[in-house]
Amino acid sequence: MYQSIIHYGIHFGGPLFIALLCFKSYWKKAYFIMILGMLIDLDHLLATPIFSPNRCSITFHPLHSYYAIAVYVLLLIPKKTRIIGLGLVIHIIADTVDCLLMG
Repeated sequence: MYQSIIHYGIHFGGPLFIALLCFKSYWKKAYFIMILGMLIDLDHLLATPIFSPNRCSITFHPLHSYYAIAVYVLLLIPKKTRIIGLGLVIHIIADTVDCLLMG
């Protein structure tokens, strides 16, 4: 149970913390954009079964591959794509922590 709390805490709390800290004047917009980073979980629909509690998303799903992660990190560089990149990188961090907690 603590694994789920940590995982979803990072998914929702991480973007909120970053939005409040770095984008004070438009934190709600920044938070919403970062939360949209969860859309990369749509690649789970390509897997059978769609959800497996003991499966690590990192490297298993296409939008969680190292190539995709490299693109997400590159999105942090231009100011225009930074918030999107933050949302995606926070998502990957949450999934990585989840994998580490699986043992």
